Amino acid sequence: MTDRMDGVRVLIYSHDTFGLGHLRRCRTIAHALVEKYKGLSVLILSGSPIIGSFDFRARVDFVRIPGVIKLYNGEYTSLGMHLDLSQTMAIRASIIRHTAEQFAPDLFIVDKEPLGLRGELQETLSMLQEQDTTLVLGLRDILDEPTLLRREWKSRNLLPALDNIYDEIWVYGHEAFWDPLADMDVPLTIRRKMTYTGYLRRTVPQPTKLLPAVDIDTPYLLVTAGGGGDGDQLMDWVLRAYETSTDLTRSVMVLGPFMPTERQAEVRERASKLDKVDVLTFDSHLEILMENATGVVAMGGYNTFCEILSLDKPALIMPRVAPRQEQLVRAKRANELGVARMFDPLDETTIESFVDALRALPAQSKPSTTMPTGFLDGIEKVGRLAGRHFHPTLDSRLSIVETRG
Repeated sequence: MTDRMDGVRVLIYSHDTFGLGHLRRCRTIAHALVEKYKGLSVLILSGSPIIGSFDFRARVDFVRIPGVIKLYNGEYTSLGMHLDLSQTMAIRASIIRHTAEQFAPDLFIVDKEPLGLRGELQETLSMLQEQDTTLVLGLRDILDEPTLLRREWKSRNLLPALDNIYDEIWVYGHEAFWDPLADMDVPLTIRRKMTYTGYLRRTVPQPTKLLPAVDIDTPYLLVTAGGGGDGDQLMDWVLRAYETSTDLTRSVMVLGPFMPTERQAEVRERASKLDKVDVLTFDSHLEILMENATGVVAMGGYNTFCEILSLDKPALIMPRVAPRQEQLVRAKRANELGVARMFDPLDETTIESFVDALRALPAQSKPSTTMPTGFLDGIEKVGRLAGRHFHPTLDSRLSIVETRG
């Protein structure tokens, strides 16, 4: 069903300092909103240097703010400009504020960072709050390991923002899987604002350009490192497995656009000596490659996890463990629920055990065999949650479960 929302404007903030996760999640939400509501427009604020590589639907556009990259040690630095970080942050904050002022959104959705990167949203949030704009904080299923998250949020004093600034908090996950604010002393006033939407279901898009020159008809395992900035370990383990064994299912490795050039060259050099390994740098339509795969080997970022669930693919996850442990927590929980298998190189140290896991992957159970009800309802629920702010009759059609502390 499509409703008319003529003139309604939604602004989405995606700080984008590492990888593709925030941008891809925000793009998915933007596309879902314009598909559901005719006349509604969405503008995405993003710091991603490759946002222009993605296709956007009509009535979705973006403003590219200067890039900031998160280093492996957790620190930040300017990307692409020889400026002090403080100067870059000042430019970003100014662009964000003026964009919001001119765009005048009815709804502002902030992805993950309550006050923006290093507080760059504070002026904008105050301005929009005075204008009675609906302010929503969107949180992925897992932010970090609870002890680390509690320490970080306490040092940055973030809980008051959830209490005093935001009207609603949407958790893009399922309550049976994880509480993103687990083990934190969260007031009841904040808990009442939280709604679990379910994971954001992905569909396979119609390609708008030719697919990469790779055979998708012969069975293969898809190996994806997401953005690729920290995909070295995964790619090395996969290459060692194929260097060790000749009876594995063919693999298609997607390195990711942020894998360093020299590392890409090393992977391609090793893969060129293997008959069953194809290598791609990046493809924005990863869903097409995943749909045709017999299994997926990944690091377990949020968006890849959503795609694995949506396309119902057997998955082997080797998570990143630093600077955040989000992927590690997600992989462990997915393994416990049986929706994916986790491979921990710290525990399973032999290449033989990894080869065995790859060999067994095509016959592994699919996620749908153990997923709880409503696990993938996120797109539909986000649409209804957004729509009720512009269309009062939607309130009566929306059934949500609030979590109360």
